[in-house]
Order: sequence, then structure tokens, then C-alpha cells
Amino acid sequence: MAIIEINNLSKNFGGVRPIDNLSLKINKGTITGIIGRNGSGKTTLMDLISGMVSADAGAVIIDGKIMNDKKPWTIARAGVARTFQTTRIFEQMTVMDNILAVIAEKNVFASLFEKDRAHYLKRAKKALMRVGLLEKENQMASKLSYGQRRLLEIARILASDARIILLDEPFSGVHPAMIKIVAEILQEMKNQGKTIIFIEHNIGLVRQLCDNLLFIPGKRLLPVCRPRSES
Repeated sequence: MAIIEINNLSKNFGGVRPIDNLSLKINKGTITGIIGRNGSGKTTLMDLISGMVSADAGAVIIDGKIMNDKKPWTIARAGVARTFQTTRIFEQMTVMDNILAVIAEKNVFASLFEKDRAHYLKRAKKALMRVGLLEKENQMASKLSYGQRRLLEIARILASDARIILLDEPFSGVHPAMIKIVAEILQEMKNQGKTIIFIEHNIGLVRQLCDNLLFIPGKRLLPVCRPRSES
């Protein structure tokens, strides 16, 4: 069952058309990898799905609802979570409060005084433990390394109720010892019925994790066939 449908989608930037008449369907509970050279339009596609930019033509449909021209926060409330090529965290807040500010589903300051804070704390601690950052829960996020910031973004998604996960190079800058853990987390989310789309340059990781592959520029999804021993 398709949870995301992209119909004849196009985006033009000053005569350059990174996304050109693209149509595809992404099924629920799958992992899709996006590959392509730098500047080919991979991040542009993520921006179009998440509402960061508007399409010039075509439609993005999520759960049967057309999302064209919807604001990013409206799309987020529909269950779409997004990370970016460069990390985006609240640097002047603690690691723990970075999680609470997102999962309380309110503005940053109101979330800190949410009456159900204990419930959110439990969810946040579980997510931080999964990515190996629990011991840093009271540390200011500005003190984290680049790789740890990536992990914090993954933890925020884990603690959220997002059903569609868009990740822009989630393994970039992550310590090699943590790559396996992040890969396991993505597989766990898939097993929970969540739909994941991620940009990655490491073809080995793409082949290991993905059900489908989109090469940009391109027009269709390609199935990823893995040996039985890797499934």
C-alpha cells in the first residue's frame, strides 16, 4: 500500500530543473534509498516532500492527501519527520530538552513545563539510551560532536510519533562503531511499519538496508535485490 505518491513532480531553480516530471509510489513499511551526484536534486526531493519548498508542477500525496503548498509544520503533524544535511538542534538547550521540545508537540518553551513531563521523560530516556547518548542527557547540545548531533537527531525521531522518516545522509560524520547501531535502528523502525527514505553515498549501506532505490536524475524506483543470507 502506497503511503507516499509523487505525481509528475517538477521543481525549477533559475533554469535548472533538478526534479523533472518525477512519478513514483513508496509503500508503507519500506526503506528507500536515494543516490546521485552532488547537486543532482536529492535534497530538493526531500524538501518537496517535507514542504520546505513548493513544487512548480505535480503533486506530493501522503496517505491519500495532497500536500502541495502545505507548511512544513502541517506536514510534520501528519507524521513526517525530517533531518537535514547539516544538523539542526537547539544548541542552547540540554540534550534531554532537545528531545522534550520535539515530542511534547508544543512550542519549545511550553514543552519544558508540560504537565505530562514524566511520560515524555521516559520516552526521551529510552531514545537516548538507544543511540548511546543517555549519559549526556544533561549536557548542553552545543557541546556535542558532529556525530553525536546526528545521533541526537535520530533520538528525536525515535521518541516521536512520526510514521514517515526523511533522512539526509544520516550516517555522515557518525563514528564507525555507531554506524551499525544506526542501521539497526532504521531496520527496527521499518519493522514497526514506519516508512523511511534516506540519502546516502555509501552503496554498501544502501544495498544492506533498502528495499528500493531511486537514482537522481531518474524516473522510477528500482528494487534492491539482496542475497538470501543478507535478508
